[in-house]
Amino acid sequence: MNVRYARKGLASLAVASVALLAVGCGAEEKPEANKPAATTTSTQKTPAGQVQPSAEESAEPLAVLKGRKSLRLALTSVERDAGGFLTVKGRLTNTGESGSAVPAQVSGDETEVVKHGTSLGGATLVDAVGKKRYYVLRDTDGRPLTTSGLAIVPAGDSVEVFMQFPAPPPATTDVSFQLPTFEPATLKLS
Repeated sequence: MNVRYARKGLASLAVASVALLAVGCGAEEKPEANKPAATTTSTQKTPAGQVQPSAEESAEPLAVLKGRKSLRLALTSVERDAGGFLTVKGRLTNTGESGSAVPAQVSGDETEVVKHGTSLGGATLVDAVGKKRYYVLRDTDGRPLTTSGLAIVPAGDSVEVFMQFPAPPPATTDVSFQLPTFEPATLKLS
């Protein structure tokens, strides 16, 4: 019975968080005359087929998680924002000689998330000190706030990914990042 109330509370938190995010995104941004154009990050392949980060990306990932077959997830940034969210960004790479399917398990097992296709909706952050687990946020339709539409990653290719979570309290400095079928990793929070 307590689990039902906890899930309702978590669902209410997610709905409220998405509502706040939607309100914040409603404002129009006016371009500034001296503001440089937005840049995008890109990757380049070396002759050996390895992916090299562009100048805008950190060359050293925070953590590299090994997955099934030849999939690797390099976590490149963890950012808290003023809205109470924590965004984890990374690069999913196929280091193998042939295409590799992203396992369906990475979507998790929640019906609402799974019905929206393969995503990283099964990712969690675990705060061992605070004894809490944080799940990827969902919008009001149950879609996870993460990269979705993942299918097959061609040999030697990478896909930029992100996952958005409720932010742990400011006193929390370490969390364990977990994604089904991948090794766990400890992330430092600032």
